[in-house]
Amino acid sequence: MKTIKTFKYLVLGLALSITSCSSDDDTTESLSGTNNLIIEFDNSVNGDDLLLNSSTYTNGNSETLSITRFNYIVSNFVLIDAAGNEFTYPKDESYFIVSEEINLNEIELKNIPAGEYVALRFGVGVDQEKYLQGAEGQGDFLQLAETTNMMWSWQAGYKFLNFEGTFTSSTITEAKDFKIHMGSHGSSLDNYRELTVSLPTKALVSSNLSPIVHLEVDANQILDGQNKISLSEKSVVMVDEVKSPQIAVNAATMFRVDHVHNGENHDH
Repeated sequence: MKTIKTFKYLVLGLALSITSCSSDDDTTESLSGTNNLIIEFDNSVNGDDLLLNSSTYTNGNSETLSITRFNYIVSNFVLIDAAGNEFTYPKDESYFIVSEEINLNEIELKNIPAGEYVALRFGVGVDQEKYLQGAEGQGDFLQLAETTNMMWSWQAGYKFLNFEGTFTSSTITEAKDFKIHMGSHGSSLDNYRELTVSLPTKALVSSNLSPIVHLEVDANQILDGQNKISLSEKSVVMVDEVKSPQIAVNAATMFRVDHVHNGENHDH
């Protein structure tokens, strides 16, 4: 009897296993249609919430910062699925400004094909191909950049990063303004950078599934990344052939996916 019972349990376990696998396969195969994908940008400084005008932060150079502005451009989004297939978001719709200053902290990519996405690739700034389309080729994005302090002028180009505030240090005891305006300067100095971030769980898209990807963005990387930037040495960086490319490299390391919400049409 014991042998018969054991055999029954083995058969039942195998049946459940097959059913489970079949269910997983059905879920994968049932992803069809299109839907939207939301990306939330949670700005921080070395693990602490970024609070404009009200908190101070100390960087690796022992400089204490009070931040008054943190804006940046993200663009050219590509979604990568588990098989390595890529969906490139339409280029003319793929330029966005994230602004802590006016609470622009969320973007929506529309009409994404169904799939299981495991990574995102995107740029920080505006690529030369887009810039060389001229002012008329920028569409509504040009006006948005002007109203959010992300342009020098059309001839000088976009500010990819606008990071401002005040700071003190061991040698500068009274608060002093700092301004980090990084971008390409026409076509002579290209500071556009691309990066790829992995998703800790798959973002599932289908006609009834619309995921939210939560990105942590660490502003501390701007000064404290691969290249160490001292505000005490130079507190205003704009058109700078040495420091601007260094800041561009740092800015591309600000982004990390914290988590993914999978749910039915924003019901997360």
